[in-house]
Amino acid sequence: MYDVALVGGGLVGLATARALLEGHPDLRLVVLEKEDAVARHSRARNSGVLHAGVYYRPGSEKARFCREGKEAMERFCEEEGVPWRRCGKLIVAVDGSEVPRLDELERRATANGVAVRRLGPDELREVEPHAAGIAALHVAETGVADFGAAAVRMAERLREAGGEVRTGARVLRARPLPAGWAVETTAGTVEARVVVTCAGLWADRVARLFGARPTVRLIPFRGDYVLFRPEAQRLCRALIYPVPDPAFPFLGVHVTRTVHDEVDAGPSAALAFAREGYTLGTIRPGELAESLGYGGFRRLAARHWRMGLGELAQSLSRRRFLRAVQRLVPETTAADLQVAPSGVRAQAVYPDGSLADDFVIEADARAVHVINAPSPAATASLAIGRHVAGLALARLSDG
Repeated sequence: MYDVALVGGGLVGLATARALLEGHPDLRLVVLEKEDAVARHSRARNSGVLHAGVYYRPGSEKARFCREGKEAMERFCEEEGVPWRRCGKLIVAVDGSEVPRLDELERRATANGVAVRRLGPDELREVEPHAAGIAALHVAETGVADFGAAAVRMAERLREAGGEVRTGARVLRARPLPAGWAVETTAGTVEARVVVTCAGLWADRVARLFGARPTVRLIPFRGDYVLFRPEAQRLCRALIYPVPDPAFPFLGVHVTRTVHDEVDAGPSAALAFAREGYTLGTIRPGELAESLGYGGFRRLAARHWRMGLGELAQSLSRRRFLRAVQRLVPETTAADLQVAPSGVRAQAVYPDGSLADDFVIEADARAVHVINAPSPAATASLAIGRHVAGLALARLSDG
């Protein structure tokens, strides 16, 4: 019997396994990943931004774990030869209506210990010559990293430390045992004293297999991206973000120079028609019915239907998407852009229709469940992993 079985081989699951073995190298530990490689869903579907912690409510887990995790991820990348760099970011107010929200972001940044510099229109163009705006925050410590390479390296280090990483092991069901769990997977049955689930888009469903009753339901939102053609990449030096609407957890369409010096823009935030609905044509009726039938989603849609329709229209219309990019970088033309792979964000929604604005981690006597870990989870993954590992170890010691 294993001491700990972790369901989900994304960054948070791997970081949790790493933290467990660092403190307790004799633990018998296995990571169960349903795909044929780790971090399959985030490796090609993540903008790679190392967030500094500007956006998050002071005192929240997002704020704390982002600050701790960013420093830890930078050290990890440096030590392991994973590509990363600090490039800085501009958060740009395009018109006067956005200035009060920029003021609030500056207040949050200060409360979270993030150094920012307020810029006027001339100063912001010194940082990003092709950006448009009347004011901006410059966040010098924001960076970019290859999170996919980081996940692969973590998996390699786990194996070297004696942990197991099993791919092609999708969890089918779970049975309670007198001293743990029997986890049935497509690669055989695993028995473990404690289970940790970090199943991303499927986190709430997987948690329910272990008897949990999550307080939220995950609703998938597809984020479409475009890639700047090589000749247009001069339009962005680093990272250019809009001022987000504080009523929503989405940051809006932003322009990002990646660690590999490609420039992309996105994402939109339209309802996906499947949990892994990476294209508009990917429709799984049962999963779509689950989203539409959830009372929390219906209440959310009733409050914000105009925004939802706008995001869907932006996803369907190249012209509307271009206009969103041009708000930040007016010189961009349709000829500068090509379609890039989309991502899917699992958004946690409460039964009353409110959105979870923080990580949601729930636990019982023999299991720990990471239910909601959206951005900045990649940045914060090593800090989240330490926290979840502590919860798992407490349950081992109780046994």
